[in-house]
Amino acid sequence: MDTGVIVILVIAALLVLVIALVAGRRAKERQLEGRREEAQELRSDAEAQAYRADERASIAEEQAEQARRERADAEEQARRADELDPDVERDR
Repeated sequence: MDTGVIVILVIAALLVLVIALVAGRRAKERQLEGRREEAQELRSDAEAQAYRADERASIAEEQAEQARRERADAEEQARRADELDPDVERDR
């Protein structure tokens, strides 16, 4: 085999190897970018879910406070009814 042919074959093999390495790196980078995008989407969904949970917790706290007030009002009305009712014995 001629030396020039061998040099050309070695150079061609090296070029194929470099092209394969570059293509592999690009594929890996695309894969990483896809994972980054998926992670960002998951973070965004988690943030929205946390916001909705905070909103529901706030509403639940407001409703619990309203229920406490209504309970206190009901107890006050029951106490007043007991005061008015002549059949209820009271401590004197």
